[in-house]
Amino acid sequence: MKNFLLLPLLVAAGSLAIGAATTSRPTAQAATLRPVPTPDTLTVRGRITDRSTGQGLPGVTVLVKGTTTGVSTAPDGGYRVVMPAGHRVLIISYVGYVTQEHTVSKDYQVLNVALQPDSRTLNEVVVGGALAGKAAGVQITAQGNDRGYAAPARKRKPGGWSGAGYVAAPRPAPSAGETYAHTQEGGFRSTTKDPLSTFSIDVDATSYSNVRRFLNQGQLPPPDAVRIEEMLNYFQYDYPQPTGPEPFSVTTELAACPWNPTHQLVHVGLQGKIVATDKLPPANLVFLVDVSGSMMGDDRLPLVQAALRLLVKELRPQDKVALVVYAGAAGLVLPPTAGNKRSEILRAIDNLQAGGSTAGGAGLRLAYQVARDNFQKDGNNRVILATDGDFNVGEQSDDAMEHLIVQERESGVFLTVLGVGQGNYQDKKMELLADKGNGNYAYLDNLDEARRVLVRQFGGTLFTLAKDVKLQVEFNPARVREYRLIGYENRTLAAEDFNNDRKDAGEMGAGHTVTALYEVVPVGAPAAIDKLKYQAGASEKPAPASADLMTVKLRYKEPQGNTSKLFERTLRGPVAPLERASENLRFAAAVAQFGMLLRASEYRGDATWAATAKLAEGARGKDPEGYRAELVRLMKAAEGLQPSVGAYDSR
Repeated sequence: MKNFLLLPLLVAAGSLAIGAATTSRPTAQAATLRPVPTPDTLTVRGRITDRSTGQGLPGVTVLVKGTTTGVSTAPDGGYRVVMPAGHRVLIISYVGYVTQEHTVSKDYQVLNVALQPDSRTLNEVVVGGALAGKAAGVQITAQGNDRGYAAPARKRKPGGWSGAGYVAAPRPAPSAGETYAHTQEGGFRSTTKDPLSTFSIDVDATSYSNVRRFLNQGQLPPPDAVRIEEMLNYFQYDYPQPTGPEPFSVTTELAACPWNPTHQLVHVGLQGKIVATDKLPPANLVFLVDVSGSMMGDDRLPLVQAALRLLVKELRPQDKVALVVYAGAAGLVLPPTAGNKRSEILRAIDNLQAGGSTAGGAGLRLAYQVARDNFQKDGNNRVILATDGDFNVGEQSDDAMEHLIVQERESGVFLTVLGVGQGNYQDKKMELLADKGNGNYAYLDNLDEARRVLVRQFGGTLFTLAKDVKLQVEFNPARVREYRLIGYENRTLAAEDFNNDRKDAGEMGAGHTVTALYEVVPVGAPAAIDKLKYQAGASEKPAPASADLMTVKLRYKEPQGNTSKLFERTLRGPVAPLERASENLRFAAAVAQFGMLLRASEYRGDATWAATAKLAEGARGKDPEGYRAELVRLMKAAEGLQPSVGAYDSR
């Protein structure tokens, strides 16, 4: 067992809490098998849907009445639950829907249920998932649609792994211990004074899954937790694949603005080239796992282990994986191991246990060193950090962590940050690490989100197509009086940064999409900014619709390159009525409007919760995994959570 020679020393020193390698455990093959039901149990399968739409509902709680046995539905609404002997009643509950009870007989082992949306406020609804567990001491098994999440059987306190699969114990409500970077919402700019808008792309979708966590637990998120660009980029859009030499395509569109009828909405979409998994370059991955005491919760280290198991199944023989852990100190648990040696990798993951203080800086240094020592010139070199961000040994301040990560990124190693947990969740620190470390960032609120990030978007999350991608938009003052970039507040750049190749910017992965929206005030419409007394303004006579509205310029570097490449696109033509705009624009507008309502934005105009949900519902289009339907549900749930009039108006 040479892969674990460091463990006795580390455990003896009290630095790390990791299960001994000599512990007898099931084989990796056994870890993928489901428990075999006894003759007295009953296995029930089915699908949970929205009665009004027929769409499958993900994350619905299916609970065996009178027990602590339950499952959450998969993205398509499918589920599978083993009912213990003597119990034959299932309770189906979900945020914003009427709870149902169903008796299942031995002769009828398929139960499909259509849930009716509840018109009452969310506080009156029997909430599924974590809240139902909190109320009844329920253990929720994330089995999904019989897709094999089961892991080695072991006895634990509520939360973690059991013979039935991943079990989520009741989770505490988010508290003041969570930190989010404060963002001042971007306002309108005068085209004559500031014709250029420059920003770094952002493919992260962290904010959406975090907002979903708050809403599913019956709370509105803090305004600073709502980053509209990350909510926009959670969803996939139907943009065309690139046909030229560039690694991504650019799509632009102009339509009426849904929350302000005198304004217009500009939609900019980027589509990264889709690369088949077998065509991706070999990967040199280092899993860096926080095993400190703060990771002891059921939604922390056990969820990280489950997520990494999913990723290991996607590895190819040419890929290599190492495992570094840190608590009071950092240690190498698994040296670089070929991707086809899954049993060795899974065994190392299964042996992790939490305990001790948190030396995040030491862990990052060691992980980058391991990645550098095994660097593949033409491959994908990446550290995957999984943590709640609660560092308390070594570098702790944001400035110290930024300095460390900026130094390490010069090695050419990319960074992926996987955030977990709540109550002490340090979003501010982890967003900083990903932004400064040539990386991306995801928040895992459940196992399905881990599957979305690490399996469905395997290429986009772990393989970089282009780095330091910047956009610069120049508006034509003959058509646009003022403009406002929606979101991207912490990604804005100075105009001169666009041509500075030393200025860091965002990375784009294989198959990723990037979406940005501008709210523009056309010439002739009422101004948002008073006219300047001593400046020569543009003509008040609108230019013809055939004139350019704007020009989009992009700069990017190849993954291991140092010199940027430039290309540009121009948008012209008349403004389209919203109902004739593309599905892409209408859905993105609904997401942005939702974010503005959650933030109580001063720019939300005429937006209402009902109009936002209707706009999103009308632009759902193809939604095979149910994420767009889930968004509509969350919009309705958020409406029920709004404060009383006076604290937050009826919008």
